[in-house]
Amino acid sequence: MSVVNQSSVQEFILCGFTEEPNLQILLFALFLLVYIFTIFGNISIMGITKVDPSLNTPMYFFLHHLSFSDLCYSSVITPEMLANFLRQQKSISLVGCAIQMSIFVTFGAMECFLLGIMAYDRYYAICSPFLYSAAMNRLNCIKLVAAGYVGSVINSLVHTIGTFSLRFCKSNIIKHFYCDIPPLLNLSCSDTTINQLLLVIFGILTSWFTLIIIIISYGYIITTIIKIRSNQGRLKVFSTCASHFTAVIMFYGALFFMYFRPANTFSVGQDSVASIFYTIMIPMLNPVIYSL
Repeated sequence: MSVVNQSSVQEFILCGFTEEPNLQILLFALFLLVYIFTIFGNISIMGITKVDPSLNTPMYFFLHHLSFSDLCYSSVITPEMLANFLRQQKSISLVGCAIQMSIFVTFGAMECFLLGIMAYDRYYAICSPFLYSAAMNRLNCIKLVAAGYVGSVINSLVHTIGTFSLRFCKSNIIKHFYCDIPPLLNLSCSDTTINQLLLVIFGILTSWFTLIIIIISYGYIITTIIKIRSNQGRLKVFSTCASHFTAVIMFYGALFFMYFRPANTFSVGQDSVASIFYTIMIPMLNPVIYSL
């Protein structure tokens, strides 16, 4: 309640995509179908990697948690968005907005950590296969994932507490289809300099740090692949990390477009498209990519 009392705004209005009734019904049907595929695909991967003994390896252990993260941060956004297509008042309470943002930021950061961990796993599997079993044993895998969850929760708490400690007195209309940090900062009549700084610092600690790990890992992987004389051998080695590399390009491309630019350049049209890809399409596509 202390967070609510600090603000003159008690609820937010989410703009969504369009006010056209016919188009809203069409978008509802489209995104409902996408969400059904997202649930089915990620739950399937989580179930298969759990029950199939042949998939009891570090790579599929990390994939299990990646599917869990995809399912969580998609589910905290998509159902609310689908409901808003069918109702006139597209409102969300201040507390509901804070909960949505905190869960989304948690599992969005966890996606970064997991992609970095999976790149590290592929580095050991391809570049140091004789040390792989020792380096990526069960205990070390659990420690890596646990560290990712701890870092993600800390990241989320910092941004959520920092954002909802501000006063929102300019407007309560969020020019977005979910509660995200940049559009909320634009609504605040408080000084958001610290929030912008925290966004950059924690962005470096999560996104850039994990991306550097991915780049270094793939640098060694590509060097190892080049040294393989057989074309068939190169293709076989490359196929073990091709799906992960594709997921990295899609995720980080959308992530950097959304967050690593000035808040005053926030554009409803462009950022809504990028956010759809980032929050809704990627969680659906990841199971397809990794299944292939």
